[in-house]
Amino acid sequence: MIERYARPEMTAIWSPETKFRIWFEIEAHATMALAEIGVVPREAAQIVWEKGSAATFDVARIDAIEREVKHDVIAFLTHLAEIVGPEARFVHQGMTSSDVLDTCFNVQLTRAADLLLADLDALLAALERRAFEYKLTPTIGRSHGIHAEPTTFGLKLAQAYAEFDRCRSRLVAARAEIATCAISGAVGTFANIDPRVEEYVAEKLGLTPEPVSTQVIPRDRHAMFFATLGVIASSIERLATEVRHLQRSEVLEAEEYFSPGQKGSSAMPHKRNPVLTENLTGLARMVRSYALPAMENVALWHERDISHSSVERMIGPDATVTLDFALARLTGVMDKLVVYPETMQNNLDRLGGLVHSQRVLLALTQKGVSREDSYRLVQRNAMPVWRGEGDFLTLLKADPEVSAKMSDAEIAECFDLGYHLKQVDTIFTRVFGRA
Repeated sequence: MIERYARPEMTAIWSPETKFRIWFEIEAHATMALAEIGVVPREAAQIVWEKGSAATFDVARIDAIEREVKHDVIAFLTHLAEIVGPEARFVHQGMTSSDVLDTCFNVQLTRAADLLLADLDALLAALERRAFEYKLTPTIGRSHGIHAEPTTFGLKLAQAYAEFDRCRSRLVAARAEIATCAISGAVGTFANIDPRVEEYVAEKLGLTPEPVSTQVIPRDRHAMFFATLGVIASSIERLATEVRHLQRSEVLEAEEYFSPGQKGSSAMPHKRNPVLTENLTGLARMVRSYALPAMENVALWHERDISHSSVERMIGPDATVTLDFALARLTGVMDKLVVYPETMQNNLDRLGGLVHSQRVLLALTQKGVSREDSYRLVQRNAMPVWRGEGDFLTLLKADPEVSAKMSDAEIAECFDLGYHLKQVDTIFTRVFGRA
């Protein structure tokens, strides 16, 4: 985790203190479950719970023990025994390290998912508000970066809203898939621990029992989770890239908010650079990069190996912390985005009406001209305008083959900007459930 790109609430999920607290809860709940079924004394389980709950686990002490025993879970259990006393002998009965590590990891991922879902809700709210604000603000739609046909800035934002709404649904599904618990013992057979213990711990932690854990929770679940984070990051980059293009000096239809006292360049005082969205592009690359090692973690040896462990110690915190920061940053960008409707209109008019070429083409076909000839006539008049030689409407009216089929009024009608906006309400209703 890089502090520059981290927020406290998400970072706290991955702190050693949080991890050891979750480890304790797993062990203590398991001990209570064993007491429920008569395997360990109920009084001992209660002492474990009470003393552990009241304790502050000493991270430095656990680390010191681990340096000697070379095993993190044993180091924790040794420290827990120092706190609990003789009753600690009933802790970890029939369990294996993976029961603690995997269940804890999934608890952390589900908590992280909850924060990310809240982040997405905030972003969706900002996008919805701005989409309705600019619902009917005309702007040029571009394909291949080239002026195509008119759209509205609200529709651009509605598209982003719909995309992030899909992201949210995917994350809800990924959270459900990752929220499993394994307390099944060595090689996952429950030979030394009753399956009821797993069910008890799962319920207490808000998880569901893993159907077949083989000592580790299957990593296809984690691969899907991190892949989902990667898709969300890609959607962040898509919207960030749109803002970056719109802020280019030659376009300048929208730009990041530039606060009082902000500086854009150490050399050029006039600069207002899209630094936030450029940063988001870079952060998205990082989050996506964590998906591949998660997929490579799926193929573990037999019932268990630990080749996935070092990977997850890195990608768990890094992916969730980075994405949390990126979503919050993007929400801020969209919430304060400066929009220039007049520049949008000026850009719409830059090509002398060429953006209406398809409508003229279709009108000619309705007048009985073949599509091939209609295309030829429209393109013949469009190319000079593309080169800056005249006005599209004027040239069409002066073309005898066009005027033979369409009156001046009919040609001019094809240049009505409102024609392109007539289905905006339909699209908004599809996206937001209202227009």
